[in-house]
Amino acid sequence: MSNGQREEWGGRMMIIIAAISMAVGAGNIWRFPRVAAEWGGGSFLIALTIALVLWAIPLLMAEFYMGQRTQLGNIGAFRDFMGKKFAWVGAWMALVCIGIAFYYSVVTGWALRYFVYALGGNIEPGIDGAAFWEAFLANPVETVGFHLVAVVVVFLVIYRGIKGGLEKVLKVLLPSLFVIIIILAIRAMMLPGAAEGLRYLFVPDWSLLVSGRVWLEAFTQAAWSTGAGWGLLLVYAAYAKAKEDVGVNCTIIGFADVLAGFIAAIAVLCTVYALAPSIELAEEALAAGNVGLTFIYIVELLAVMPGAQVIAPLFFLALFMASISSLIAMVELITTNVMNFGIDRKKAAVYAAIATFVFGIPSALSIDFLDNQDWVWGVGLLISGLLTAVAMMKFGVEKARAQINETSDLHIGGWWTFLIRIIPLMFVVIFGWWVMQSIEWYPDDWWHPFELFSTGTMVFQWVILFIICYALNNFFAKNVVAGPMTKKEDRE
Repeated sequence: MSNGQREEWGGRMMIIIAAISMAVGAGNIWRFPRVAAEWGGGSFLIALTIALVLWAIPLLMAEFYMGQRTQLGNIGAFRDFMGKKFAWVGAWMALVCIGIAFYYSVVTGWALRYFVYALGGNIEPGIDGAAFWEAFLANPVETVGFHLVAVVVVFLVIYRGIKGGLEKVLKVLLPSLFVIIIILAIRAMMLPGAAEGLRYLFVPDWSLLVSGRVWLEAFTQAAWSTGAGWGLLLVYAAYAKAKEDVGVNCTIIGFADVLAGFIAAIAVLCTVYALAPSIELAEEALAAGNVGLTFIYIVELLAVMPGAQVIAPLFFLALFMASISSLIAMVELITTNVMNFGIDRKKAAVYAAIATFVFGIPSALSIDFLDNQDWVWGVGLLISGLLTAVAMMKFGVEKARAQINETSDLHIGGWWTFLIRIIPLMFVVIFGWWVMQSIEWYPDDWWHPFELFSTGTMVFQWVILFIICYALNNFFAKNVVAGPMTKKEDRE
């Protein structure tokens, strides 16, 4: 069995653009700014840079290497790197990311709806952001409808393939996104009072660097924001040229993602601190969570900003563009893995789009369900990152490093081997912290499988996923097409 005519990215610049587009998502705009402000601004940026080097970039390199070498999606890549008994590991990684896609498409629809609101002049002085938001959520025609529009847009891109769809869209989408967030940042810095936002972002609170919490937040941001451990880069790398530079590409991808978050943080924090009536209200806005900050407080603040008729649409256009670029990668992950069972791209894209829409409907109808899925599969990504490191160790980290260095302009030293090997230890600390948080939130019901953010709900859903993946392991191992690393006996 073979994987047929292989699609490829047009060149090095295109794979970098695609990968950065994958990494830069809604989290850069709605999570990064508030977390950076909460955890000491400059102190958080220092911790994040270190987390990027210790966790994100090593895992990005591992994913890129696995995709490039196997030329397959997650299931085939883990089968060929770890052996036929471990095809389920790739299925786990794929399904965790797919679980995120099912609600991420809903969030993308929210961003699109608010862009339309802003374009129509609905975001105006005196708007009650909370009431506006609640009215939108209470209208299933709109929440489901815009979820559908987001899925259709992505389908039209994926359906046309790497060169005809993804390349044409992403090489316009990513530069446009950076231009818009830079415009928003410059405009925000020109507001009276913006200096307070810059102070929160740039001036380090050195005392926080000895706080374990700021480091845990930084490592979490590095994992969630860059896509390290998602399996998305693995899929994009499956279409990379055989001699693509793993080291340089992944370093650029990691730091470009942080740069996008940094620029977005300037735009958001300067806007919040310049336009909020008081420091207390600014801090209240930042403490309101991703949704509260973006769709309630920012709406009210943008409404009173000079030039709101232009700035408000630009802000939500940027949020939509960041979201859609990541959603494209998630649906491509589904499509590629389906294609690896011998199904052509067009049919696979149809199946992926239908699944994303249908299984996204519960999140479109219930924000509590969406929050639960975000919690379960968001933390699940940490497990995927661990499994990637384990795959590298089973294959041979030094062997992988030697092969990466054959085509890399950036020499990858023994530090990479060391970091891959200690990722399990880092995982225990970060994952343990999230579990402890959950137990603190639900001291009596932490075990309950149906509490919104409990440990029990995570374990319950992960166990179900594991049972499904493990039970289907032989099916996955036998039916995923062969790649260049597939053993001869498995090809026959």
